[in-house]
Amino acid sequence: MGFQSTVSLPATRDAVLSIVARLVPLLLLLAPAIVLGQPLNATDATAPGDAMIDRWLAARTTRIERTIGDDLLPPDATRQARLRAEYLFMLGLDPLPARTPLGTTVTGRLEGDGYTVEMLHYRSLPGLIVTANLWRPTAPPPEGGYPGIVYCCGHSGRGRNGNKTAFQDHGIWFARHGYVCLVVDTLQLGEIAATHHGTYREGRWWWQSRGYTPAGVECWNGIRAIDLLVDRADVDPNRIGVTGISGGGAATLWIAAADERAKVAVPVSGMADLTAYVPDGCVDGHCDCMFLVNSFQWPWTRIAALVAPRPLLFINSDADPIFPMSANERVAAILERVYALHGAGDRFDAQVSLGGHAYRADIRAGAYRFLGSYLQDDPRPVTDGEIDLVDERGATPVHPIPPEHLRVFPVDADIPADQINTTIDARFVPLGRPEPPRPGSFEPWRGRLLDTLRRQTFRDLADLPASSAVERPAHGPWRIESEPGLFVELFPPTAAALATATRHRLLVRGDDTEIPATAKEGEALWQLDPRGVGAGRWTRRNPPNHVERSMALLGDTVAGGQVRDTLAALAVIRAADPDGSSPRPIEVAGSGAAGLVAAYAAIFSPLVATVDLDHPPSTHMAPDAPAFLNILRVADAPTLLGLIAPRPLSIRTTTPQAFADTLSLYTAAGSPETCTVSPVD
Repeated sequence: MGFQSTVSLPATRDAVLSIVARLVPLLLLLAPAIVLGQPLNATDATAPGDAMIDRWLAARTTRIERTIGDDLLPPDATRQARLRAEYLFMLGLDPLPARTPLGTTVTGRLEGDGYTVEMLHYRSLPGLIVTANLWRPTAPPPEGGYPGIVYCCGHSGRGRNGNKTAFQDHGIWFARHGYVCLVVDTLQLGEIAATHHGTYREGRWWWQSRGYTPAGVECWNGIRAIDLLVDRADVDPNRIGVTGISGGGAATLWIAAADERAKVAVPVSGMADLTAYVPDGCVDGHCDCMFLVNSFQWPWTRIAALVAPRPLLFINSDADPIFPMSANERVAAILERVYALHGAGDRFDAQVSLGGHAYRADIRAGAYRFLGSYLQDDPRPVTDGEIDLVDERGATPVHPIPPEHLRVFPVDADIPADQINTTIDARFVPLGRPEPPRPGSFEPWRGRLLDTLRRQTFRDLADLPASSAVERPAHGPWRIESEPGLFVELFPPTAAALATATRHRLLVRGDDTEIPATAKEGEALWQLDPRGVGAGRWTRRNPPNHVERSMALLGDTVAGGQVRDTLAALAVIRAADPDGSSPRPIEVAGSGAAGLVAAYAAIFSPLVATVDLDHPPSTHMAPDAPAFLNILRVADAPTLLGLIAPRPLSIRTTTPQAFADTLSLYTAAGSPETCTVSPVD
């Protein structure tokens, strides 16, 4: 490609950031003027908080993208090990699942002109069944075996036949040219259909709390596909390549970044950057398998950078609305630098094809030639990449081999009864179940759990300012700038109540249709509309849930931000006490999901004296529970509410038995009398 740097390599991070600051605006000027955000993002955005949240998302994107300077320093083994551990965690692969027996089973075989195709399935986990077609040459393998290819399928629906049948032409080509190629069905579009659309349209916000993404399943299935290939006598385990388009392009990067046995990677139209996904709105054009849970707030290009120094060909199209050229050029320019730092500048290349989101002759030829150069030591141009193609130009695609002939399970009765594909989202990432504290060790136990929460779920708490800007009009709500550029409304008590009250009560509202609460005697009642509520509400459409999914891409959730809003409000309330007077106790309260927001703010705030919850969700797996990144990998709500101990906690609920762990932890803290769980109808 054309990005050849003549600048000497910087020795410091500041020098790197200086280069990045000059490079990114240049690439933006060079990029084609394609407006992408509006067609993909809201066209009916009329809610009062739309402009504010868009600005906040854009600013956070910029902040994260600027950290790419950390990747433009000479490689460091310790840092690389840390990044790979973070990467696996964000895919839900930490701890890495056990490599249980694959149980590879061939259910059918066809002979073709120069190739044999086997219909097979394997188990990447017990019960997680991957259907695939294995294409191999008919000729006996050479000494050492053929190179192997893991082919990752894009989002091409073929119903019960599986989307592997849409890419059979690639299997045929690879087999005819001396490769053993495993074309792997995806989780959603395979023969046993699950879903990639949990947060896109299915309302499974517990995916964020669980730290689950179908990208993790696709990555693990690909790692086990490599296991399958390297165990074969006809495959050279040192010559494994990975490729695919669209969702398969993303999976190519997931697998290659996770597994160094993938010696060559050719992702086709599979990755953009955070600027394209969030401010430009391209996230709206993608399902959840395209994204990891960005817990550590990575610039997206860092994922592809993990492939270095292994050969990588980054292929994209110039008129692809969901992978725009502006992003392609930014990503490619950064990867050029990364590979140069590894002393492997010749192992990275980028190819641009003219057209939309699809394969064309030049893409096939480029991908096949790049793989051949590194896996077969054959850099000759490919001239026969357009033979035996799947023809999708008509209403009904035409396949070289009838798709039903490539089924692994010919009829539904053949599908194993113990399959867990359709429930893998509730199984893949282990739940956190911390051991209860031993007698007399509650505080150290609490401290360790808080440290884990800060690291995995509430990372942004460390960045909270000591004080927030507050606008206090004579009438109406106060406006708090809880984070730069993000304002929430705090409805104060009357001046008389504020002057005479003996205690404060902060009610966190979860819905601006809630009936305003009434202050009790001796109480200064404050009511908070956190982000997404009241004047801060934004347009919500399902799909694509733009704001909520963008936040996860930026290492946050709506509820996580609402906790920070609550902490900012608590600081404002404490400052409202008269100078020189004794601080009045503050109670936080909330109903439903907002109750957990209030409670989790209390966990981290010494300003809170008591907590009052009305019908809080008893698990973050519940449809109405607030989503916090990875919180279920730490513990569920009843355990986390126990961290409030020994401060008084009152819970009114229809399921009091669900909060038994909360009561047990208060007992362990030596204050069982300060926790009340009251059954209500």
